[in-house]
Amino acid sequence: MGLASRRAFLEGGLRAGLGLPALRLPGRPGPQASRSPRFLAGRFPDLRRHFVFEYYPWYAERPYRHWDQWHRDPPTDIASSYLPRLGAYHSRSRTVLEAHARWIAEAGVGAINISWWGQDSFEDRATHQVMDVMRDHDIQVAFHLEPYAPHRAERLAADALYLLQEFGERRGWDAFLLLRDADGRQGPFFKCFRSILPPLRVDCHGVRRGVPDYTPDDVWLRQTDLLRRTLDSQFDRLRLLADSLDFGRTRAAGFDGIAIYDAFVPPEDYPAHALGASSAGLLFSFNVNPGFDGVEPRLVEAGSCQEPGPFAPPGERVDFSSEAGRERAVAVARTRIERSLETTLRLQTDPGLTNAKQGFFLVYVNSFNEWHEGTAFEPMKDRAALTPEERALGYRNPGEGGYRLATLARLLRGVQAKTGAHA
Repeated sequence: MGLASRRAFLEGGLRAGLGLPALRLPGRPGPQASRSPRFLAGRFPDLRRHFVFEYYPWYAERPYRHWDQWHRDPPTDIASSYLPRLGAYHSRSRTVLEAHARWIAEAGVGAINISWWGQDSFEDRATHQVMDVMRDHDIQVAFHLEPYAPHRAERLAADALYLLQEFGERRGWDAFLLLRDADGRQGPFFKCFRSILPPLRVDCHGVRRGVPDYTPDDVWLRQTDLLRRTLDSQFDRLRLLADSLDFGRTRAAGFDGIAIYDAFVPPEDYPAHALGASSAGLLFSFNVNPGFDGVEPRLVEAGSCQEPGPFAPPGERVDFSSEAGRERAVAVARTRIERSLETTLRLQTDPGLTNAKQGFFLVYVNSFNEWHEGTAFEPMKDRAALTPEERALGYRNPGEGGYRLATLARLLRGVQAKTGAHA
C-alpha cells in the first residue's frame, strides 16, 4: 500500500510505563442484546459506521505531491492508470473534501480510515481539515498507521495516544470513530500496515537482505500491552489489527485480529483465512475491492528488481486500448466488488467464527482514493470527458467513470434494506 513507505509528556509517560490523565470521553451506551448474526442491523444499529473507506489525504498541487510519482508531470500527466473526475487535486481543498464527503455518504459508507504517516507529517497536518468536512456530512474517522519509519513500532503506544488526544479529546470526539460491538461496548481501533514481517528477504538476484522495518514480535507485544494498560479504564474496548496472514505471530505480537489490505488476496481465499484466524482466536476483516491496476515507473534503473505489477484478478488479460477491453475491465471490477463484499459479509456473520461470536463487524473498502494502485472508488472522468492530450497518455477511464462507487452504493443499499439498517 502506498508508495513509500508531540507531545513531550506523552513520550515521557510512556517511556516510564506510566498511565496518562484520564481522557474526557463521550458517553457510553449501555449493553444491548445481540440478535441472530443474520440480521446485521439488529446487532449493529450504527451499521453504516462499520463500512470504512481507506482514505488518502496525501495529495497536493503546485507544488504537486504524489501525483508526480515516477517521473509524471501533473496536472495532465499523473501517477495513475486512471484520471480522477476532480483532476490532480489538493487534499486540503475544501471543495474537494466536500465532494469526497458527499460521494462517501451517498455510497452508504459511514467512516473513513485515514492513511497516517506519523506526527507532524503531511497527512497528520491535513487531518483536522478532513475531519471538519467529514463531520459535517456525518462521516467518522479512524486511522491506518503506516510504516513511516523503520522503528515506528516502538512508538505504537505514543502514536495511538497522540491520535486519541489530538483528534478525539481535543475535538470533543465529534468525528473520531469509536467502533461499537454487538453488545453495545465501544472503543477505538487501529490498523497497522506492514506490521508482521520476516527479518530477511531474497531479492531478484538471490541476495538475502534485511527487511528495514522488521519488528520482533516481543517489541510489538510490549507496545500493545502498554497501550492496553494505559487505556484500560478509558474505553470499553480497544482493537488492534495487523495486516498479516501469519496468525501465530499476529497473536504473539498482541494484536486482536487481522485486517487484510492486499487486493491480491482473492475472495475465494477469504474462507480459509477466516477459519485460520478464528482457530487462533483472532478477529478478521477482509476488504471489498475492485482488483488492482497500478501505474508503472517510467524510468527503471538497470539491474533493479522493478517488474511490471500484475493485474488483479490474476489471469485476466485486458486490452485497454479498445472500448471493448475497457468495458471488460469494468465487468471484472464489478464482479470483484460483488464477490469480495458477499464473501466478507458471509464470513463475518458466520456464527461458528470469531467475529460473530465476539460481536465484531468491520468491512474496509479499499480504497476511496489510492490512485497509484488503481483501487479507487472515487469517480474517474467519463471516457468522453478526456481531452485528446489525456487520451494520448493512455488513461484507462471507461465510458462511465463513476461505476465503482455506483456499484458499491447499490450493494450497500441492498444490505441495509435486507437488514432494515438506516443508521
